Parts: sequence; C-alpha cells; structure tokens
Amino acid sequence: MKIGIIGSGVVAQTLGAGLVEQGHDVVLGTRDPQKLDEKKNFAGTLREWLVKVQNKAKIVTFPEAAAHGEVLINATSGTISLEALKLAGADKVGSKILIDTANELDFSKGMPPRALASQDNCLAEKIQAAFPNLKVVKSMNTLSALVMTNPKGLHGGDHTLFVSGNDAEAKATVTSLWKSFGWSDVLDLGDVSASRGPEMYMGMWIRLWGATQTGTLNIKVVR
Repeated sequence: MKIGIIGSGVVAQTLGAGLVEQGHDVVLGTRDPQKLDEKKNFAGTLREWLVKVQNKAKIVTFPEAAAHGEVLINATSGTISLEALKLAGADKVGSKILIDTANELDFSKGMPPRALASQDNCLAEKIQAAFPNLKVVKSMNTLSALVMTNPKGLHGGDHTLFVSGNDAEAKATVTSLWKSFGWSDVLDLGDVSASRGPEMYMGMWIRLWGATQTGTLNIKVVR
C-alpha cells in the first residue's frame, strides 16, 4: 500500500522502516524536507534514515505525505498533532484511514512528563471530530518504538496491542499491517471513545519505564 506518515521522529522512522521492509510505498512528511541533517530527539537524521531504508522511501512535506498515502499515520508529538494534520490538509484527502500513534505529554515541569489524557481529553477523539472525513484508528501509542515493529523481540511476542476506532474495516486493515510485523494479539477495544483508555495508560507506562529502566516493555491482557 501507499502509506503517508505525518511526522519524522523516532516513531515515524521506526514504523516507516518496518513498512518499507514489508514492501509498502512509504513517504515521511516533515515541515522542511530540505533539512535532512537536522538531529531529531531520540532519533537519527533523516539522511541517515534514508540510508537505512536503502532510499526505498521519500522525505516530503506534510501535504505531500497526506496526498500520497492510502493509509496515513500520525506520528507527531500529540500536543501538535491537530496543527500538523491541518497543515497536511487532512480535511481534503477524502475518507482515508488515519492511524493515530500519538500521546499528549507535558514536559514543562521536566522529566518524567505528565500524561494529559483523561475521560474529557482524548486526542484520537479530537482528531476524529476535527477531521470527520478520516477513519481514525488509535494504536501503537502504548509502546515505545523499540517494540512497535519487533514484538517477538520481547517475551517471544506474547503481549497485547490495542486498536480503537469507529470503522470496522479500517481497524481490520490496521490489524493486518501490525500482524505483518509479527503481532499475534491485537485487541479491538471498540469505537474511538475507547481510545481514552490507551491514552490514559501512558501515565502508567511512564512509571513502568522509570521503575524498570527500559522502554522494551509491554502488557499482556490475560483472558
């Protein structure tokens, strides 16, 4: 599939590389595609990333990424996601799937950051309301990039990934993408309002990261 990723940090680079490896036609959207040598937080430069994927992907603008993808991925920082999607013209691309991987985090008081999600503040719901043409699927926000495309590298893959969204076919498409990475336990939580739970879980994930001193961790829903 053609996949347009809005964002160019570590999550975008990780998912992008994994999707390229699976044979998808991937572009990464960034504010200024000419700045290939600018260091990213927790990620290498985009020029280094292009070498890693053997130049099988492209770096483009936000609007070009949104126009390119049959499936879009929001891999921006959650506090700027709505702005980035507006810049991308996400309201003008038709009824595409948008996978929202972002979390709203407040770093103003230093580390660890504060998770801003609540029953009354859910990023996926805000994106769906702002862009009703899109089929928003919340997923991958409960993990670090270390686990996203290599689930079997942690406990043999015996752990759980979540999807939430209003459109059943969109969730099935996203689940199929994740299964290509080796995910075997993908749990559908329900409509987009169910995204509140995974977003609020980020507060717990941050504390687990601190307690274990590793981002290579996840949870398993035993049922």
